[in-house]
Amino acid sequence: MPLINCNNIALSYESRTVVKDLSFDVHEGDYLCVVGENGSGKSTLIRALLGLKSLSHGSIVFSEGLSKNEIGYLPQQSGIQKDFPASVYEVVLSGTLNSSGFLPFYKKKNRLTAEENMEKLGITDLKNACYKELSGGQQQRVLLARALSATKKLLLLDEPTSGLDPIVSSDFYRIIEKLNRDDGITVIMVSHEIKTAIKYATHMLHLHRNHSFFGPKEHYLECNDCKKLLEGGSDNV
Repeated sequence: MPLINCNNIALSYESRTVVKDLSFDVHEGDYLCVVGENGSGKSTLIRALLGLKSLSHGSIVFSEGLSKNEIGYLPQQSGIQKDFPASVYEVVLSGTLNSSGFLPFYKKKNRLTAEENMEKLGITDLKNACYKELSGGQQQRVLLARALSATKKLLLLDEPTSGLDPIVSSDFYRIIEKLNRDDGITVIMVSHEIKTAIKYATHMLHLHRNHSFFGPKEHYLECNDCKKLLEGGSDNV
């Protein structure tokens, strides 16, 4: 059974249908890159997968081995998030709240999880630093460590490299690939950097108002319309 099965779903945004008749499966270990022009419903789809957006039609079914509190989520970063007045450790530790239920305190295992993920992301030396004083790349590593503290199964990433310089962005993609390849974490990433993202993805979902593509990366690269996009010189979709 797929980790996630989306069957004939439709989604609306501000009373306008942005996704319709969309079906796809995500299996354990997949790295799915979601691309499409602005307004095509990429972020709306991520919100639906998180249960934050109702479907207009169709269904989203999770496997029995995955519950919604086992999903790590890295949203598009807002100005408010960038100025969050907390330490790096506090931000990362907050990611364990999903698995804590209604308990008003952190257990030892929560603290160990946070520390392990800070080490994995190379930010242990920033543990006591103020989050809002970090660079953009450092902040994204902290938020990724936070998302990892919520899951060992599935990461949802909504344009995680937006606003980062090319070198930092490339480094971030390599980190995600390593988590997918070495730790077996399933990844669903919305990206506007199609030429970079496609290097690491196993599957592509290209949302379009008239026709959406879903399939292995190799099939996407053979699609004539997709070739035109990739050869057009633009890295943004």
